[in-house]
Amino acid sequence: MYLALKHLHVTCVVLSGLGFLLRGYWKFQAPHRLAQTWVRLAPHGVDSLLLASALLLVGMSGQYPFVLPWLTAKVLALLAYIVCGSLALKRARSRGGQWLAFVLALACFAYMVSVALTRRPMPWAA
Repeated sequence: MYLALKHLHVTCVVLSGLGFLLRGYWKFQAPHRLAQTWVRLAPHGVDSLLLASALLLVGMSGQYPFVLPWLTAKVLALLAYIVCGSLALKRARSRGGQWLAFVLALACFAYMVSVALTRRPMPWAA
């Protein structure tokens, strides 16, 4: 069961990241596409599955954020990713601010993946 849940989680990570990348591309190249119903709803479904699988994995593995430094780093990076992603796709007022937030969100996403793969809060120091 754990392995299947982990595969679901990783699949959702990939789908969530690719979805964000696509929505960012559309934000800057074809904004009208962001108004499609499936584009507005699909991320919520994928991210809900991602969060649910993460919580189940935490419970099954007994590895908790704010106990293990690498999981704490992932949670904090997730919060930064959410804020930056929201600024990039909705809330930033200027085009430059949107671009900056988009790049920072992608950096947060890459950091979370690297932390997950290395299980180190500073994966570049591995």
